[in-house]
Amino acid sequence: MIHFENICKEYSKELFKKGAMALRDVSFALSEQQTLGLIGANGAGKSTAIRLIMDFIRPDRGRITLFGRAGADVQQKRRIGYLPESAAFPANLTIMDLVRYTARTCGLSTTLHKERSTALLRQLGLWEVRNKRLRTYSKGMQQRANFILALLNDPDLLILDEPMSGLDPIGRRQIIDLIQQLKTEGKTILFCSHILGDVDRLVDQLLVLHKGQVLFNGQPADLLDRFGAASIEEAYLALIAHQTGGHQHAA
Repeated sequence: MIHFENICKEYSKELFKKGAMALRDVSFALSEQQTLGLIGANGAGKSTAIRLIMDFIRPDRGRITLFGRAGADVQQKRRIGYLPESAAFPANLTIMDLVRYTARTCGLSTTLHKERSTALLRQLGLWEVRNKRLRTYSKGMQQRANFILALLNDPDLLILDEPMSGLDPIGRRQIIDLIQQLKTEGKTILFCSHILGDVDRLVDQLLVLHKGQVLFNGQPADLLDRFGAASIEEAYLALIAHQTGGHQHAA
């Protein structure tokens, strides 16, 4: 469903100066109905990878395909649900305003979008505040609102960038339950998270990036076995320490 083939992406820092290499020969694949956890320290290239998948930026070298077609194919966008790391909502609108807008851009009928939005608003605890301005929402409420918009079109592929960001324990539990439900329904999911405990319990595959390069790509159990670790966090720290000669970085 997602294929990266030898992707390189470089950002220019200043005019006439050499840019920073964000991704260097990155290759991986995410198959249908699988969940991939993307982890790495700040600056590892995680956000760049997501921006490339969403076609917000283009690679300098390499090839990206989604659903077996070029990643730049606009028609594929309707099959993707995207949750950015932080919400950027117009303060004077309500979640219902954004639901109607999103439904129209996705080509959903009025009946279908009302049915899906009602179910999601109730499931994520925003039904009672659906007509309040988004400026009154807490960060966690905004994150849950963003999740509703990402799921409204019943996408085949979900791209989740830090889905637990800003959530309290109850909200985090709701999102974990929802992701597990989506996995049961056969959704294909890529999510990036600094909370490695969530990665541990949710993913089928693991991709570890470090300074723009792939350090590990495979099943979590294989990484645990490599370092004799009891958790993804322990294995990740051991992998980074091995790579950097003992200097560990948080994910």
